[in-house]
Amino acid sequence: MPLSCSQLSVFYGRRKALSGFRLSMEKGEIRALIGPNGSGKSTALQALAGLIKPAEGSAAIEDVSVASMSRRAIARKLAFLPQQPSAPDEMTIAQLVRQGRFSHVGLFRSYDGRDEKAIEWALDSTGLTSLADRALRELSGGERQRAWISAALAQEAGILLLDEPTSFLDIGYQVEILDLIHRLSREKGVTIVMAIHDINQAIAVSDRISLLERGELRFDGEPRALAESGLIEKTFRVKGRFVEVDPDKPPHFDVELTRLARPGA
Repeated sequence: MPLSCSQLSVFYGRRKALSGFRLSMEKGEIRALIGPNGSGKSTALQALAGLIKPAEGSAAIEDVSVASMSRRAIARKLAFLPQQPSAPDEMTIAQLVRQGRFSHVGLFRSYDGRDEKAIEWALDSTGLTSLADRALRELSGGERQRAWISAALAQEAGILLLDEPTSFLDIGYQVEILDLIHRLSREKGVTIVMAIHDINQAIAVSDRISLLERGELRFDGEPRALAESGLIEKTFRVKGRFVEVDPDKPPHFDVELTRLARPGA
């Protein structure tokens, strides 16, 4: 298994932020983590990446415990992209992506042909080759997010963890990023775990979904099974229904919106 974990539990002080979380992934699989705010999605990603030491349980990359691996060894296998990564605005896309090779190059080795090929592949895979010399400050939201994903790919990591990759983006850029994620999985064999708020986006792009609530895993399975479970309405405390548009595709969730009366009306 490229990525797995069992019984992962994380505490922040006395608060249990994640309890008994588990997953097991195949190469090239897309897994979406969904749930209300504070449900443990980001915590799960950080525990999988070895950025948080779990109080209980363990995560493994290719059956090797993450806790036993150095940060550099983890970076060669797994790339983690947080919600709002930052870099100097004057940095170019090419410079940012070159930083993604640091786990391979280190402090004492210069870039060689393999490094340059990895950088070229990362830029090409994200459609940024023609924009490589453009500064980050000149990029649209979607282009900037693609640049960060490109930097993660330059690590040549087979596992990509994404924390809310479509947040703060206009709908067009959201579709662009989701399409990229799907292509990386299907064409490049990258295993992807992403925390995401939009239920319909999760259903549309993922192979399996993990639903979290208050740190507990409430569901782990295929999108259609989630649609049939009734858990979305219960967990998010909304009224709605799943609508079947195409029998060959998962249904989408249609939330029932009610007009709120004005004060004094």
